[in-house]
Amino acid sequence: MASTSDIRKGLCIRYNNDIYKIIEFLHVKPGKGPAFVRTKLKSVSTGKVLDNTFSAGHKIEDVRVETRSYQYLYAEGETYHFMNTDDYNQITLEENTLDAPGLLKEGEVVKIMFNTEDSLPLSVDMPASVILEVTYTEPGVKGNTATNATKPAKVETGAEINVPLFINEGDKVKIDTASGSYMERVKE
Repeated sequence: MASTSDIRKGLCIRYNNDIYKIIEFLHVKPGKGPAFVRTKLKSVSTGKVLDNTFSAGHKIEDVRVETRSYQYLYAEGETYHFMNTDDYNQITLEENTLDAPGLLKEGEVVKIMFNTEDSLPLSVDMPASVILEVTYTEPGVKGNTATNATKPAKVETGAEINVPLFINEGDKVKIDTASGSYMERVKE
């Protein structure tokens, strides 16, 4: 058993007969009244996100997890295939366990969390950002860099993101995997 002082981003806990991963937390100590921890929890089985508040000192049941590196191989419908980079064993995961499946490029190495009690995969941690090539977007116009206007663009994985007006087809862009938003253009 752990307490609210042990809460950190990425911690997996057992709550309401399900396993949740903490994706955000904020320790609040108001001037009047007891301290509490405001959290955002994501269910590892359904992918549903919920907000919850724990009072300070509240006991939480943490789940022991193990993280292993896996390489993404390919998708088959809603099933995604991964290979362990150490022993080359392959596993398949459903689309709902992935945070941003549209930004996953073949060959990408991700970290997969496993429950140590039953060796079941809990969640997939993507890299903080990915570099993808733009396969389709409306043509850019020279001089359109002063405004914050954006346009839709399709990247090589099939995902659609908003990019600045000066981005053209064939450009490589860096994308934040947490929000799915454009970060910068990558020069090679």
